[in-house]
Amino acid sequence: MSESVATRAYKIVEFGELPVQPCPCGTTQRAFYDVPDYPGTIHLTRISEDAQLHYHKRLTETYYFLECGPEASMQLDDETVPVRAGMCVMIPPGVRHRAIGKMTVLNIVFPKFDPADEWLD
Repeated sequence: MSESVATRAYKIVEFGELPVQPCPCGTTQRAFYDVPDYPGTIHLTRISEDAQLHYHKRLTETYYFLECGPEASMQLDDETVPVRAGMCVMIPPGVRHRAIGKMTVLNIVFPKFDPADEWLD
């Protein structure tokens, strides 16, 4: 007997089918936001050159850089760090951060993303 898609324990997301939403970094598509048993969210984020400096009081973000333009970097508090495809940066709560330059990032967020925990400077 086959199990219906709705009752399977695992979940599959096609990012191309998720809505594109604005964020302080550019645009994002958020996966697993609606899965109650998953403790986080996974975001495919396309970062524009004018990303806004922001921080979170509760969220930890982990950026895995899929694509980076020339001179791409991250501002992490008062330090600017060059980044390139294949790198990963963990950003704990309280660290002010922004991307500088164009890039595409897989952002893993724990606990589950909450737009009320996005604080702009």
